[in-house]
Amino acid sequence: MRKSLPGKKIIAVGSLVALLAATTATPALAVTHPRDEVDKALKTLVQDGVPGAQATVSGPSGRTWSEREGVGNVETGTPFPHGSKFRAASITKTFVAVVVLQLVAEGKVRLDAPIDRYLPGLVHGNGNDGTKITVRQLLQHTSGIYNYLRDLDLEEWRHRGAEPEELVAIGLAHPPLFAPGTDWSYSNTNYIIAGMLIEKLTGRSVAGEIRSRITGPLGLRDTSLPSRGDENLPYPHARGYGPGPTDYTEFDPSAAGASGGLISTGADLNRFYGALVDGRLLPRAQLAEMQRTVPAPVGLPGAEYGLGIASVPLSCGGRFWGHGGNIVGYANLSGAVPHGRRVNVVVNLNPAPPKVADDLAKALDTGFCAR
Repeated sequence: MRKSLPGKKIIAVGSLVALLAATTATPALAVTHPRDEVDKALKTLVQDGVPGAQATVSGPSGRTWSEREGVGNVETGTPFPHGSKFRAASITKTFVAVVVLQLVAEGKVRLDAPIDRYLPGLVHGNGNDGTKITVRQLLQHTSGIYNYLRDLDLEEWRHRGAEPEELVAIGLAHPPLFAPGTDWSYSNTNYIIAGMLIEKLTGRSVAGEIRSRITGPLGLRDTSLPSRGDENLPYPHARGYGPGPTDYTEFDPSAAGASGGLISTGADLNRFYGALVDGRLLPRAQLAEMQRTVPAPVGLPGAEYGLGIASVPLSCGGRFWGHGGNIVGYANLSGAVPHGRRVNVVVNLNPAPPKVADDLAKALDTGFCAR
């Protein structure tokens, strides 16, 4: 297989630095036709190097429209498909955090209890100590645990897949970055552990809990967390590319697992984030805990991170709640304003030229702010 990624590393799933940069850089213009402004933002993404892009915008009533530009297959030149399914990557984290917080509401776990209480002996070695790391710190990326994806080799793991214990062991082979609760650092290892916590508490798979607690009740028929060995994307989908472009559509999702293995669509993610921020997935107390944020040093003024969700200022005022997802082949941003607009923007190239990250964030901002 031709090597196309520097150092053959998997790009870190859901890099907020890359995906949220420049969200507030340019005020959105007051316009008459929102779809025209969104389409213009997508054209910029294609001009700057992505094969294709799609934006899906929903109102609080559920009325949804979308725009697309570019191609979903560089070989055939076919358009980016309507309703395209894609690897939503670290948006998985919001789903996992919702499940954990539902379990908190049910009295099965406490946010400020040490993870060692529920998964004894898992987090240990090289200075890592599960008796001092809380469930909250895992969900908020303040645990100090090393991000296993920094050490993952694409050529080795793309079709091999992994068990959660293997991924956690990679992260714990490093000393912690800081003492728990004293700093913030994005780590996919945190959410692999959170997935293991869900399975320990419920006796069911993370995929099963997401299905019974979230996607089933909300009718998200195109959203799922596939199991190890299930490398294919359901149709319709745009092909996902790395530099070259090299086709990376087929990928074993277990290499991302509970930290980023989800497959979804723009319409489903809009429905999910809208239901979440409008209070239909969590009791008021647990939603408040999710939205207790800390400053997130992602290079974006005003960005904050809660429990599996980010709060980001908009150029037109206010903030949206959401997350980014960035995995080899696909990058997307998704979020919602409480009782307001919900927006998802996805491209089928990752890693991409540096300007694309700015374009993606600006396209999301346009989706929220264009009038």
